[in-house]
Amino acid sequence: MMKRRRFIKSTAAVVAGSLLTTDAIKAAVFSNKSHLDKIGLQLFSVPKMLEKDFEGAMKTLSDIGYKELEFFGPYPFSTDSAKKFWDSVTPSLGFSGSGYFGRTAQQVKEILDRYNLTTPSMHVDLDTLRTKMNDIGEAAHVLGQTYAGLPAIPADQRHTLDDYKHMADKFNKIGEAAQKVSLKFFYHNHGYGLKEMEGKIPFDVILERTDPNLVFLEMDIYWMTAGGADLVKYLDNNPNRFKLMHIKDMLKQVRFAGDGGDPKQWIELFPYMTSAGSGVLDLKTILSHAKKSGMEHFIVEQDRVDDTNALRKSCSYLASLELNT
Repeated sequence: MMKRRRFIKSTAAVVAGSLLTTDAIKAAVFSNKSHLDKIGLQLFSVPKMLEKDFEGAMKTLSDIGYKELEFFGPYPFSTDSAKKFWDSVTPSLGFSGSGYFGRTAQQVKEILDRYNLTTPSMHVDLDTLRTKMNDIGEAAHVLGQTYAGLPAIPADQRHTLDDYKHMADKFNKIGEAAQKVSLKFFYHNHGYGLKEMEGKIPFDVILERTDPNLVFLEMDIYWMTAGGADLVKYLDNNPNRFKLMHIKDMLKQVRFAGDGGDPKQWIELFPYMTSAGSGVLDLKTILSHAKKSGMEHFIVEQDRVDDTNALRKSCSYLASLELNT
């Protein structure tokens, strides 16, 4: 009788153990949850802070929890035409600083290191990308950047579908030049090019006509939503093309009045921008699909917000967000 009882107990223990093991395996396999380990910031969010106290701003961003920074131009190496254009728009912006804010790339690198910050990417104007890639590469390597991208196609070069085709061809050449200096080129879409033109979506033409090994994309979820795009569909249908993402939220679902092709339409939607997690965008779904599609850098951008509370709110929300991957 005792042998039988010991047999039942030992059998029950084995069964229970196997069930626990099975449950553990199921948990590991089916609970594919993850968090963003590095949250970045596009520095166009805090230009006045940087202009007032560059190093102090870097310390503040680090203290908030940001790990990566994306720079905006013009830079010391930018073309004269880029610098001239910048000078013409800064009076309306309320600040004039850009690039390294009066410092060298090496000086910026030392400050970043001091506050445990890195920079994976920079925005560069079209003329500089086309004519000064060696200079871009030299500065990027000092800072540790791997991506150099175009923030927007100049308005006078995107009137027709042929314009977009020609631009896609230019992108391939820029991407090839970037590859030669160990960089990757990307294009940041600002919400235009998402309405049908001559029977085609211009943004689709860029995706189809560019070499996926030479041209990558930075998805701005706010502006692409304003342009009426299906973000999840673009991510799922184009794996490993979108490598960087600009993140901000939308107080309510809004769309461009037209095709999103001019600053007036952008300005009209500025009041609806808000910190991540404070609006109506389904960030968990969008970012989960982004992660699965090969997205590498998740970058908060709240245009010229210069508000540490807003930036802290975005960083905190994104750090706590549990993604399905």
